[in-house]
Amino acid sequence: MELRRAILSALIVGFLFTQLPCAAQSTRPEDLAQGKIIVTPRDSPDPHFANSVIVLANYGPSGALGLMIHYKSDLTIQKALTGLKGTEKRTDMVFVGGPVEIPMVFALLRSKAAPEGVSHVTGNLYLMTAKQSITAALIAGRPASDLRIFIGYSGWGPGQLEREVRRSGWFIFDYDESIVFDEHPDTLWDRLIVKTERRIARATR
Repeated sequence: MELRRAILSALIVGFLFTQLPCAAQSTRPEDLAQGKIIVTPRDSPDPHFANSVIVLANYGPSGALGLMIHYKSDLTIQKALTGLKGTEKRTDMVFVGGPVEIPMVFALLRSKAAPEGVSHVTGNLYLMTAKQSITAALIAGRPASDLRIFIGYSGWGPGQLEREVRRSGWFIFDYDESIVFDEHPDTLWDRLIVKTERRIARATR
């Protein structure tokens, strides 16, 4: 009888957890999608992604490309992209998008209209990979609140991220502009993981 109760409780907890809105909406790989935000749990086994908050800028059968939105470097855009037009007065910092291809430059732009030469991620979010489009955004004076520059990215091959999610390697959040362009990225992981753990604790009571 006690075993049956324990199994039933576990099933209820699992159901409640997968129904949670926004904060840790899911830990199911089928809920991965372009624009989703993934967050590592505490004690992540992969040191490259410890305490990470990543937006999936591209996702599909061929794999996923994500950008770390919590990892602000100590380099200004002006110093990191010296010689690029539009960077002369940019004192906002460059972000480290991930451990892959550090010399590569990416950008995320929040815009109501799609600029030329960009890829739509979701909502008002666009991914820039071409030097021309990034330069145009800088020359146009897009503010740091709507434009984030990244060096490097986080990448997964076909099925790799799904396997990591099945091994409880990530929490999956819905897309939220306020998270992607958070004003205090250095504390973003802490705030998200605390919300997640509180929701889990309430669900298990």
